[in-house]
Formats: sequence, structure tokens, C-alpha cells
Amino acid sequence: MVTATLTTKGQITIPKSVRDSLHLHSGDRIAFVLHGDSEAVLKPITKSVDDVFGTLHAPSQPRRTVAEMNQAVANRIRSRKH
Repeated sequence: MVTATLTTKGQITIPKSVRDSLHLHSGDRIAFVLHGDSEAVLKPITKSVDDVFGTLHAPSQPRRTVAEMNQAVANRIRSRKH
């Protein structure tokens, strides 16, 4: 079991092993789902389309094919698993 300590300001640091397992990065949002009075589940919140709209647009960047984009996504997923 991985544990964390609650500060006097009500803050915790999520242990690195948990952040890695949930693929959490700085700025990511998480939700706490309460189960009764004694249990909470931490869940990463996936980004909505509105959160990422326009982030890929860069007029100076060369156009990529769908195959190139799919390969880049696959490479990124593979690198996050290590």
C-alpha cells in the first residue's frame, strides 16, 4: 500500500509510483469519488476537446500524413509505458 501525508493546509503529494501508474503529469486534473464516509477513489480526469482545441495548430509546422501521426501516437504511448 502506498501512503501520503495530509498537510495542515489539507494538501497531499501524490506519490511518484501512483502518478506514474495513472500517467499523471503536472497540471493534470483528478477527481475524488467518495464511497461512503471512509473511502475515496482518485481518478484522472481526461481532457475534453475544449481543453485542447487549437493546441496543435502551428502554421510553421509541416503537414503530416495520417500514417505519420498514428506512428507518433504509438511511439508516445510506448514511451509512457517505460
